Amino acid sequence: MWLTNCFYDIIQLFYPRVCAGCFHSLASNEQVLCSYCTYFLPRTRYHTMKDNPLEKYFWGRIPVQRATAFCFFQKGNRLQRLIHQLKYQGRTDIGQFLGRLFGEELKESTDFAGIELIVPVPLHRSRLLQRGYNQVDFVCQGLSEALQKPWSTKALLRAHASESQTRKGRFERWANVAEVFTVPDETLIASKHLLLVDDVITTGSTLESAARTLLDKGAASICVATLGCSVK
Repeated sequence: MWLTNCFYDIIQLFYPRVCAGCFHSLASNEQVLCSYCTYFLPRTRYHTMKDNPLEKYFWGRIPVQRATAFCFFQKGNRLQRLIHQLKYQGRTDIGQFLGRLFGEELKESTDFAGIELIVPVPLHRSRLLQRGYNQVDFVCQGLSEALQKPWSTKALLRAHASESQTRKGRFERWANVAEVFTVPDETLIASKHLLLVDDVITTGSTLESAARTLLDKGAASICVATLGCSVK
């Protein structure tokens, strides 16, 4: 044990491991986030609440069985900084780490524990080539590890690229993603209970379009899960 600790201290001297949340040094038993940042993530606990605010957000739009988000997302908060690093700085380990934490919480709910396939909201191939990866895939990897459920990037594809949603209003966002998704192999989702996953929900238009496509192509039911949301 003494030799192990010495070796760790030497490695830290030349290659310091820092928390992605506060950028302080990580202890030898910590990964990605320190214990403090992990504990103070702004969790929603929506998976424990039937008819929670996020589920109500989809009422009258798409029949999702359950909807939840891991944490509240606000400009400048801890989750926003983590997702920025995941999405734009190549920190895919953050996605897997948060996905595992999220999955451990979802085990508490029979609705989410009973899903049969985890489906990430896909990027169009042009955006995928530009960024090099889909950040949501790594969240799904973490969820899959925790829930012990399969996940697939082949269940749902983007048929064509959509414009950035950042500066669009709610109706413009919906029109921008309407009918952009396709299911290449309907046997992958036929009669299955799916968990549709994205990083952050804003107006919900992307998730609505993706869920509608999956249901139209034969999925039995849809649960929605995102890392972050601003819906309270």
